Amino acid sequence: MWIWVVPPEQRPKFLRYTTEAQYIDATGVAALLLAWWLTHVLVRLDTRAALALLGPSRAERLTRRVEDLTESRAGAVDAADAERRRIERDLHDGAQQRLVSLAVNLGIARATLTELPDDARQVIDQAHREAKEAIDELNNLVRGLHPAVLDDRGLDAALSGIAARAPLPVRLRVDVPRRAAPTIEAVAYFTVSEALANIAKHAPDASRADVTVEGQGGTLRVTVADDGPGGADPAHGSGLAGLARRAASVDGTFSISSPAGGPTVITVELPCVVPP
Repeated sequence: MWIWVVPPEQRPKFLRYTTEAQYIDATGVAALLLAWWLTHVLVRLDTRAALALLGPSRAERLTRRVEDLTESRAGAVDAADAERRRIERDLHDGAQQRLVSLAVNLGIARATLTELPDDARQVIDQAHREAKEAIDELNNLVRGLHPAVLDDRGLDAALSGIAARAPLPVRLRVDVPRRAAPTIEAVAYFTVSEALANIAKHAPDASRADVTVEGQGGTLRVTVADDGPGGADPAHGSGLAGLARRAASVDGTFSISSPAGGPTVITVELPCVVPP
């Protein structure tokens, strides 16, 4: 400190000034620290005030969040549908063709190798039957994933195939002036397929089913009705609940009327375009 450069005999009269200077220095340091803390507090308050006055409101933030979630949901639905298409294509062009080739070769062997022992011929016959059964099972699996006819010819042709394979008579009417988005068509197809499967499983007394698909403005309405005993409840089975979830995945609606004694009517309304 500067007091030490003062001659010893002069120091006493300057000592008071030195003490005051120390207090002033300490006060200045404390003031600097307080100013630093106050600056950070003021910056935070100013930021909050700016966000409150100039930033989006809570309703706007919620709206943006809903839009983001809707967009990501639509992307997930499209990705799942594209993956089903890829699996269907790989099975159809790969495993299915190999099984067909195997069945053809086994058929040729059974027809030409007539001099083989009976045991060998029985093995070939059994292998040929199992190969054809595997082809049929794979065909059903491919159709369950995503039928190629749906992409090529639309809902009318695809649903006609379902109606022809159903275990009960199905009256089908399709009135769709313009094709819906591929994802929406896939949801409609699987809705009809699952509904008819539920009728065969849970309403064996039903003598017929009516399937109606109509395009009305921007909505695709799918109605499946049967004359079974009724009493269907989505809360007591995964099939109907799955239909409701599938419709909701594209912002569609699902409703069912199934009083005791029947009839059971399932109605699904889907937007013709996948919601953004």
